[in-house]
Amino acid sequence: MSSIADSILHLHGFTALALVFLLPFAESAVFVGFVFPGETAAILAGVLAYEGRISLAGGVVAVILGAIIGDTVGYEVGRHFGTKLIHGPLARWIKADHLRRTEDLLTRRGGWAVFLGRFTAALRVLIPGIAGVGRMPYRRFAFFNMTGGAIWGTGFVLLGYAAGASWHTVASTASTVGLIAVAVVVVAAVAVFVVRRRRRGPETGDRRTIAEVDAAGEDVQTVDLGGPT
Repeated sequence: MSSIADSILHLHGFTALALVFLLPFAESAVFVGFVFPGETAAILAGVLAYEGRISLAGGVVAVILGAIIGDTVGYEVGRHFGTKLIHGPLARWIKADHLRRTEDLLTRRGGWAVFLGRFTAALRVLIPGIAGVGRMPYRRFAFFNMTGGAIWGTGFVLLGYAAGASWHTVASTASTVGLIAVAVVVVAAVAVFVVRRRRRGPETGDRRTIAEVDAAGEDVQTVDLGGPT
């Protein structure tokens, strides 16, 4: 990955902008994120701007558009082909624990899972496709996708711009920091959920995960991915 990053940092102008768009786009659209994390591409966009090879505004826009459009494609791929891909060609790349966590997060948190997943590498690759498999309403997905993509893209490009020549250190800790931040938010959300549920009493309705429904041979369209938004 280091050699890829060094090659990107030798580019400039339109070619550099195209690449920092394509890498976040391909992360969940064609699952490149299993090999090259999108936040690294976003940080590199900031470094390129720091070195004067592209404009800072252009780098931010390219990364944000790549992230949002890529997740939209991932959602559509999941909607039409997701189950076959997850249990077929992609099975060797997807850890069972990551898949289970993604399904559970989407089932419980709905649109917020799309937003939070943007900040964690493993979830960022999986969530758009799983949201498509579970038929999350597209408007809900699009809102949280665009919001998360805009904040994530802007933040990591600016981080790369501020880091400059020290970007290696920033990139090595970016995923860990993102995971910790999401974990804190999820723990807080779960605590609020538990408190509210105790006050209301037990909920009714089918809240099974996608994997459970699929294993039972039922139509995955019936899975509830709405969750509180």
